[in-house]
Amino acid sequence: MKSIQYGNKHFIRVDKGEEIVSILTKFCKNKLIHLGKISAIGAANEVEIGIFDSITKEYKSKIIKGTFEILSIAGNISSGEDKPYLHLHITLSDSDYRAFGGHLNKAMVSATCEVIIEEYEGNMERYFDENMGLNLFKL
Repeated sequence: MKSIQYGNKHFIRVDKGEEIVSILTKFCKNKLIHLGKISAIGAANEVEIGIFDSITKEYKSKIIKGTFEILSIAGNISSGEDKPYLHLHITLSDSDYRAFGGHLNKAMVSATCEVIIEEYEGNMERYFDENMGLNLFKL
């Protein structure tokens, strides 16, 4: 992973063989980023995606392997239990040019991943809402 900062924006290159979510979480922790947004594109060969079942209040996850273009990673950065909390979604396309996605749990880079983090002043905490079964913004 390499990065450079211009103003409140961090440009990050996640390299082949690195796992995106853990790299970005560590980056935010080291840079003390408590509030921001993330966007990214790239390529991956192993991805764990999930979808939230609002009836059972559980995430159902699936690991997929293959050749994937990362069409988009979109998400936000907040704080939970005094550490960075990244909420990320991913859209992928496969070798048949079909697009699909979900909540991003993990993704192994197969070539490169280009990330932009826009950092904001402040801190947005999260709390677990029993009714929803989700970690929500504490507003």
